[in-house]
Amino acid sequence: MAVYPAHGVGMIEGIEEREIGGQSTSFYVMRILDSSMVVMIPTSTSKSAGLRRIIDTGEVKKVYSILKERRDVKSSTPWNQRYRKYMEKIRTGSPFEIAAVLRDLYLLQSDKELSFGERKMMDTARSLLVKEIALAKDTAEETVAADMERIFS
Repeated sequence: MAVYPAHGVGMIEGIEEREIGGQSTSFYVMRILDSSMVVMIPTSTSKSAGLRRIIDTGEVKKVYSILKERRDVKSSTPWNQRYRKYMEKIRTGSPFEIAAVLRDLYLLQSDKELSFGERKMMDTARSLLVKEIALAKDTAEETVAADMERIFS
């Protein structure tokens, strides 16, 4: 199991060799759990592409502490600027950055109505975190989702 930024958690099903431009290249074949989509990631650039292992239980605690932080989120920033900034954080694939996006959107939601794009982004961030934390803690996704709901209520 591994995490591929912005796609989420997946299972590496194998390594395949493909010829591209006359050169043989090795790829990880990864099936994304949420969508069953298959992605091929060059093994030579997998690290720079952000492919990483599932977080460990110690890192789960850090994610939860980020979610519990209460800070002032500027609602005066135009939604499209916030959207761009949050998408950059989600694309990093870092569970800590994704947790910060989810927290900020939840806090912002209590202050004002989120745009359609922000609501969709919040769902994406929640889904990415729930799946990874459930695997890291070897527990049901429903349990993790309920834990998150308790944090924000």
